[in-house]
Order: sequence, then C-alpha cells, then structure tokens
Amino acid sequence: QVQLVESGGGLVQAGGSLRLSCAASVRTLSSYTMAWFRQPPGKEREIVAAISRNGATTHHADSVKGRFTISRDIDKKTVYLQMNSLKPQDTAVYYCAADLGAYVPTRSYEYGYWGQGTQVTVSS
Repeated sequence: QVQLVESGGGLVQAGGSLRLSCAASVRTLSSYTMAWFRQPPGKEREIVAAISRNGATTHHADSVKGRFTISRDIDKKTVYLQMNSLKPQDTAVYYCAADLGAYVPTRSYEYGYWGQGTQVTVSS
C-alpha cells in the first residue's frame, strides 16, 4: 500500500517562498514517477511538476517555470516542491502523486496514488 503524506503548506505573502514535502511509504522511491498537482478553488486539478523514476527528466508547468522546482531525496523517500516568487494565483490545495509508469504523465488520471493534499494560500 503506497501512502503519500504532504507537508509544508501554509499562508505566505506574494513574493514569498514555501517548500512542500511529500513523504512516500514505498520500498524504493526510484520505482515511481512522482508529481505535484494543484487544485485552485472552483477549478480542476492541474499538473505543477513531475520527476521521472530515474530522476533524469522533470516537467514543470509553464505557469511555474523559473519559480518552482521539483526534486527528490531517494534515501529519505521524499519529494520536494520548492516554490519561490509566489503569486496569489498559486493559491490551491497541492497534492503529491505517484505512478509506476516509465514515462512522465501530466494528467491526473494517469496517477494511481495520491496524498491528502496541503493548502497553500498566497496573500496579495
């Protein structure tokens, strides 16, 4: 049973930074493609960033490129999302997701495992 637990969300002013963490209860983190999605109020869930099983490939949504960075620590079985230069439109519930596939999916239905989410609120 794969369990994903997010942490690090909170309230921050525009221009500030947060780092989200996703602790995965898996045997080997490198067996999974990992991703961060977000769901703003009243909107659909969207991809933020993803990292391939071998860590060689990352994907960042155009809206966060240059501001957010996905990374992982294999030994700690943890995936991170460093968020800088936050904007009010980044306000959302952020979810960690995992997939056993060999490529990097960008659609939510392609991920089989999900965390409970962590709220990020950016004030103007």
